Amino acid sequence: MTSHDALLLLSFGGPEGPEDVIPFLENVTRGRGIPRERLEKVGEHYHLFGGVSPINRLCRELKAAIEADFAAHGVDLPVYWGNRNWTPYLADTVRRMRDDGVRHAAAFVTSAYSGYSTNDQYLQDIARAREEVPGAPEIDKLPVYCDRPGFLDPFVDAAREALGRLPDGARLLFTAHSVPLSQPNRELYVAELEEAARTVAGRAAPGTPWDLVYQSRSGPPSQPWLEPQITDHLEKLAGEGVRAAAAVPIGFVSDHMEVKYDLDVEAAGRAAELGIAFVRAATPGSDPRFAALPRLLMEEEEGQ
Repeated sequence: MTSHDALLLLSFGGPEGPEDVIPFLENVTRGRGIPRERLEKVGEHYHLFGGVSPINRLCRELKAAIEADFAAHGVDLPVYWGNRNWTPYLADTVRRMRDDGVRHAAAFVTSAYSGYSTNDQYLQDIARAREEVPGAPEIDKLPVYCDRPGFLDPFVDAAREALGRLPDGARLLFTAHSVPLSQPNRELYVAELEEAARTVAGRAAPGTPWDLVYQSRSGPPSQPWLEPQITDHLEKLAGEGVRAAAAVPIGFVSDHMEVKYDLDVEAAGRAAELGIAFVRAATPGSDPRFAALPRLLMEEEEGQ
C-alpha cells in the first residue's frame, strides 16, 4: 500500500502530574521571556484537573485506534508516537524508530490546519529531531486534513447532538485557537477554519446562525491576535438577546486543556453569568472515522 515503513503520530504533549506542570510550560514558552508568575497562573488551569492534561491519554487512545484501523485493513506498519513539548519527546521517538530499523516514515500530526503553529512548526520539529539523531529515518508529514470527511463528519454529529440539548434559537459558535495577526500563514488558517465551520454548520443544522470565534490567546495585550474571543462574543450575543449557544471546537482534534479549561470552565462560566444556556460539542478524539485518516492520507499520497 505504501512506500513508508512506519507511521509517526506527532502531537503537542502535556503534563501528566502536578510536578510536570511548570517544566512543561517552560518547554512551551522557551525563548519567549514569559515571567515565572505568568506560568504559575496558567499552571492553575492544569491543577484544576490534578496537574494532568488529557492530551497524552488521548494520544494513546488515538494511537490504539489507528493501530486497530491498520489491522482491520491489512496495513502492516508500526505506529510510533512523539511530542513537541513533553515525553515521549519527538527526538527520543525518532531515535527509537532508527534503532528499530525504520527508514521512511509518514507523520500524522494532531493539528488539522495550515498555518505556522498548526503546520509549519511541526515541520520544523521533524527537521530538528532528525538533526539530533544520526541516521534518522526520512519523515514525510502527511497533508493537512481540515477538509476531509474523517475530520468533519464527527463534528457534524457532535454539533447536531449539542444543539439537540439546547432550546430552539441556539447559536453555533465554532471555536479555534487564536494566533497573533503577525503569524505567518494566518490568512490561510482563518480561511480553512471558515470553510470547515461553514461545512459543518450546513450539514448539522442548515439555516442555524453561526460564528467563528477564538480562544486561548496567550500574548501580551499590546499584541493583536485573532478575534473575537469567545467570552467577549458571548457578551455581545447576550446583548442581542441570544439565550443559548453550542460551542463546536472546530480548531481541535481532541479534548485537551484548551478545550477542557477555556471552554468547559471559562466560557461555560461566562455563559452562565450572562444567562446563556451553553453546551460544548465533542471533538473527534479516537472516533474510528478520524483514526482512519492516516491510512487514507497515505493511500492518497501513494496514488499521486
